[in-house]
Amino acid sequence: MRILVSGSTGFLGTSLIDTLERESHAIVRLVRPESVQRKANTTRAQAVRWDPVAGQFDATAAERADALVHLAGASISGGRWSVSRKNLLRTSRIEATRHLIGALSRLRYPPRVIVASSGIGYYGDRGEEILTEESSSGGDFLSALCREWEAETARGAEFGARVVMLRFGIVLAAHGGALPLMALPFKLGAGGRLGSGRQWMSWLTIGEAVGMIRFALANPGLAGPANAVTPNPVRNADFTRILAKTLHRPALFPVPAFALRLALGEMADALLLPSQRVMPSKLEQTGYQFIQPDLAMAIAEVFRKQA
Repeated sequence: MRILVSGSTGFLGTSLIDTLERESHAIVRLVRPESVQRKANTTRAQAVRWDPVAGQFDATAAERADALVHLAGASISGGRWSVSRKNLLRTSRIEATRHLIGALSRLRYPPRVIVASSGIGYYGDRGEEILTEESSSGGDFLSALCREWEAETARGAEFGARVVMLRFGIVLAAHGGALPLMALPFKLGAGGRLGSGRQWMSWLTIGEAVGMIRFALANPGLAGPANAVTPNPVRNADFTRILAKTLHRPALFPVPAFALRLALGEMADALLLPSQRVMPSKLEQTGYQFIQPDLAMAIAEVFRKQA
């Protein structure tokens, strides 16, 4: 397949391209102007200039591509959610996706498959509720961001593409993502549960994330939103206990919810304290085989790769 990839310099995009090229797919990386001169993560991948804010894109490079994997977007956890930061999160997702899908729609031969990232932030804080793709969206900033992002992505269906929106949970990886930051206080001997510790966390490894993208590209029976998580969510207290055990460190210093809110503001309630018990119903129904659904084994594997 000839596959366009946005967000190709991120930790997920890098891992995805490494895997796809080993399988002999032809990759076209959509890169921001300031990234064009960076060393590509492979020597074979073609790099095409794409300015997601200005909407500038060399669409001819996308002609006759079989698929788009759209992973671009400013980091959700990259800074406190000021007004300007929220604007960046919106622009890098909603407006960038609008420009990109619009450019592809004008091609004579646009991609027939679009696999795009979204997040379980779509659901908001839901307590003990078991969440599937049929569950309603939440009412906070992150929920609205995911809804609008998915709506722009779904426009790809207007030119006949099969569109899959993967609502990713917490992606565990040795380099990048949330886990290195979560592990740091434990390595310093000051780790512990967050808030009450009763909130549900829905997770997957980076290898699982790559596997789900590959599955979505190849499986014609999968379309629309799909929860990209393992079928085994855990409570935060259990997650921190397993993390501490893997690192051979104590978990004796819980962080109160008020302290997280004081330090991080609105972001604490959206990313660290919400309870999201999410199930990968569509992936299971369409035959996806999970690579690593056991959290203890997954965390141990991640840190072995980091060593």
